[in-house]
Amino acid sequence: MAVTAAEVAVLDTTETPAPSKRRFRFLRGRKTVVGLGILLFFVLIAVIGPWIAPYDPDAMSNELLQPPSGAHWFGTTQTGQDVLSQILVGTRGVLVVGFVAGIFATVLSVLIGVSAGFLGGTADELLSVLSNVFLVIPGLPLIIIIASFVSDTSDLLIATVIAFTSWAWGARVLRAQTLSLRRRDYVEAARATGESTWRIILFEVLPNLTAVIASGFVGTVIFAILSEITLAFIGVADISNWNWGTVLFWAQSNQALAQGAWWWFVPAGLCIALLGMSLALINFGIDEFVNPRLRTETGASRKVRMRVGFTPVARPGTPEKETRP
Repeated sequence: MAVTAAEVAVLDTTETPAPSKRRFRFLRGRKTVVGLGILLFFVLIAVIGPWIAPYDPDAMSNELLQPPSGAHWFGTTQTGQDVLSQILVGTRGVLVVGFVAGIFATVLSVLIGVSAGFLGGTADELLSVLSNVFLVIPGLPLIIIIASFVSDTSDLLIATVIAFTSWAWGARVLRAQTLSLRRRDYVEAARATGESTWRIILFEVLPNLTAVIASGFVGTVIFAILSEITLAFIGVADISNWNWGTVLFWAQSNQALAQGAWWWFVPAGLCIALLGMSLALINFGIDEFVNPRLRTETGASRKVRMRVGFTPVARPGTPEKETRP
C-alpha cells in the first residue's frame, strides 16, 4: 500500500512566519521593549530638557541645601541651584558624547575589520597591525593628557578621542567573523558570477554582520558614556558644561554625602544606572534575536520550529488512500 506525495503531503504555511513578522520579531522581546523605552525617554529629555528645565542650572538662590519639595523636585545644592534643572540640561551632553563616539568607532571598526578579513594578504597584515596598536592605547589617560594641553575640552573632542581609542576591539571581532564568511557558498557564488569585491562586501557579508555591528555599537556607547561621566567626575572635562558627571563632581567637592544631602547625587546616579541598564537590555535583546538558543518562552520568539521543506509529511489522523497500479 503506497501513499502518493500529492495526496498526503500537507504544507503548513503557519510554520514559517511572514516577512513582516520576522522583521519586527526583534521588537517583540520584553528586554528590547523595556530597553528601548528607557532609552527613548532619555533621548526625549536630551532634546527638550533645556526647554522644560524649571530654573537656570547656574542660577543661585537663598534656598541652600533644601530637600526635594514642590518648588524643587530634586532639591537644591549648597549654593541654591536646582538639581532637577542640572539633570535635565546635562542629559544632552551625556547622550551626544555616547552616540557620537559610538557612531565614529563603529564606522572605523567596520571599515578596518571587514576590509582586513575579506581582502587578506598584505592588507590584512597591515590593518591588523594598526588594530593592535590602537588596541593597547588607553583612552582615559590619553584624554587627560590632551585636556592638559587644550584649554577647552569640549564634548565633541572627548567623543572623538574615545572613538579613536575604542574601535580596535570591534575591528578584531569583525575581522574574525569576516574570515569565517568569506569562504561561504553564497560568497563564492557571487564571486563566480563576476561581482566586484566591494559589492560582495556590501550585499553579501555586511548583512550577516548586522547583529555583531549593532552589539559593538551599543557596547561602545556604554563605554563612551561612562568615560564622559568619569572624566567630568574627576574634573578633567569642562565643568562649566553640565552633565551627570558634573553634578556628581560638585556634590563630591562640597561633601554632599557628609552633609546628608542625598538628593544632590542620588538622581544623577539613578540616571546613569537606568541608562546603562537600558543599553544592556538592548544588547541582550540583540543576542536573543541572533541566537535562537537564548530565546525564552517570554522572549521574542516562543518556539523555534523547523520549516517544512519538500519532504512529504503525514499528519496524525490524515486518512491514507490506496493507489491503484
